Amino acid sequence: MTILESPHSIVKTAPHSRPLKLAILLNSYRSPFIHEIRDSYIRSLSQVTHHPGTQLSFFYPADNYKQENDLPDLSRDNYDLIVIGGGNADPRKRHAWILRVHKFILDTVKNYPRQKICGICWGHQTIGMLFGGEVIDMEHPELGVTEAALTPLGQKFFGSRDHHHHHQQQHRASTSHGKVGKKVLSLQQHHRRALGTAPKGFHELLVDNQAFVSQNNAILTFQGHPEKDARCAKLRVGDAVRWYSLGKNSVSEGETGSSESEEEERVTMLGKIQKDMERQHDGVEVWGRVLDWVREGSSGAGHEILHGGGVHL
Repeated sequence: MTILESPHSIVKTAPHSRPLKLAILLNSYRSPFIHEIRDSYIRSLSQVTHHPGTQLSFFYPADNYKQENDLPDLSRDNYDLIVIGGGNADPRKRHAWILRVHKFILDTVKNYPRQKICGICWGHQTIGMLFGGEVIDMEHPELGVTEAALTPLGQKFFGSRDHHHHHQQQHRASTSHGKVGKKVLSLQQHHRRALGTAPKGFHELLVDNQAFVSQNNAILTFQGHPEKDARCAKLRVGDAVRWYSLGKNSVSEGETGSSESEEEERVTMLGKIQKDMERQHDGVEVWGRVLDWVREGSSGAGHEILHGGGVHL
């Protein structure tokens, strides 16, 4: 596997059938953990991409939006898969870099309708919004590994997986879920926004709008993070302090309460979240199915740009 950084400087080389070429957009603005996020992609994908010619190219549109090479150039480079990764900004905002990513997605779908695209978390929400879904603020943010039920189509989609982890994952599914036939997926979660309504032209793979595949089989999205392992997830456990109001001075003026008991509650809650992040999950299995899906065909038909409404399949 060859790891490239935009603009194409080789960082690392390490040891499916043919090699794949992936473009991965990391959409976190000024994140102190951006390199650790990149490394989590490398660790997870290296478990399912064994061809020495497989290439990962990373792009940073949130930080490099004033540079010409902040996004893949599809007129010059061919990619088997474009990953629209997670981010730390609201996809509904109108920041210049967010609008550039929006335009890149819409232009790609319009001009390269067979191009395979995978949206993860922020990418899932962004693609869903561009295709007519609604992004909403969650009442209860999610952190750590959680389970989501597969729809009947989702069971069929993931039941058709056929990669080198097949037997290992069958055994894990039988021990963790009681039977080989998978009914749920467990993935790392790290979000406080979600899709409240489904995008048009997509089929639901996980209930509650947590995963979709487009009708033409060219776009696949997940609310959860198949790329994240516990090592990466725990870097952001501090977000729970803000998201769940676990600050040390959370008692309002005039209220009574023990600062010691508050600190104990805070430590207990953070400890629970860390344990949730350490739970077994299906991230590697999901990547294996995604790469199998990349090799499947897409119709590339039925795209229509609606004025002011994005692309509908």
